[in-house]
Amino acid sequence: MQTRQRETESGRRFSTEDIQPWHRKAWLCEVIGREYAEVEIIPPADMPLFNEMTLYPWQDLQLSVIRSNGITIQRGTREISQASLDNYFAVVLLEGTYSLQQQGREVFLQPGDMTLYDATRPHRIYCPQAFSKLIVSIPRSVMHQVQPAAGHLTAMRMDGRQGLAAVLSPLIRQVAAQLPQLSGNSFAASAPSVVDLLGLSLRELDGSGLAQSGSAAVSLLKVKQWIVDHVQDGELNSDIIAAATGLSSRYINQLFALEGTSLMRYVWQQRLALSAQSLTRPAWRHRSISEIALACGFNDFSHFSRAFKQQFGVSPRIYRQQSLS
Repeated sequence: MQTRQRETESGRRFSTEDIQPWHRKAWLCEVIGREYAEVEIIPPADMPLFNEMTLYPWQDLQLSVIRSNGITIQRGTREISQASLDNYFAVVLLEGTYSLQQQGREVFLQPGDMTLYDATRPHRIYCPQAFSKLIVSIPRSVMHQVQPAAGHLTAMRMDGRQGLAAVLSPLIRQVAAQLPQLSGNSFAASAPSVVDLLGLSLRELDGSGLAQSGSAAVSLLKVKQWIVDHVQDGELNSDIIAAATGLSSRYINQLFALEGTSLMRYVWQQRLALSAQSLTRPAWRHRSISEIALACGFNDFSHFSRAFKQQFGVSPRIYRQQSLS
């Protein structure tokens, strides 16, 4: 199916109004699948299907300005088996109401509020009436540089009236509102500040139990950041990580246990995320899957294949074919 888009002030505009009514649902699924994640959409029963989005490249990020009638968007077992962009999405609600479900949590936003979700994981978005929002698309590697625990902080409300979210939400809204007046350089220069503020805002949300101890939270973030920076080392083990961070392996595992995981399981999760991202890189088309697995820190290819399929629902080969086709 051919996708129609229009360039508008350096952004790409997509609108259902440019599509014949009987093609709109399939067209919108195609656009969302390519630009965000493979999903199922359920149009509203009491209003026509309308969705308009304008996408602006923002250094390593992307800023989307979206207006829509009520809609339900969900990514489940069927969709999760298909490749998607390895991104987090930070949502700023402008008008209407918005709910997001992910990882057993549900968050309800009011205008000005923010939340975060992981594009690769199952999720459900429900907007019962017309709404508008901004989405900041953030590659996983960029997000984890400022908040390694981002994957545990999705579907949580960032109150746009208090804390750092009260600084971040207006900043993103003002950047979007001033796009016609901003030079390309000024727009690009604002991206790092948004990422840094988002990382700090997410730390305010950390209700994993570490909030009882500021030093524990700092220690866990320190360990996670070190792992992200060295995850490609196939020799990593708990003793190496403990020595590098100056903490005992027992204490580190206690910190991870508060999040329902373990140190080495977290290492594997980061390696799997890196391998999925690497498999979709056009520049690595010539590399074999075993070479990519080795480059991402895996020493046992059969173990890697089993773990990858368990995590993403398909084999590395099929995942690569789907993402590069």
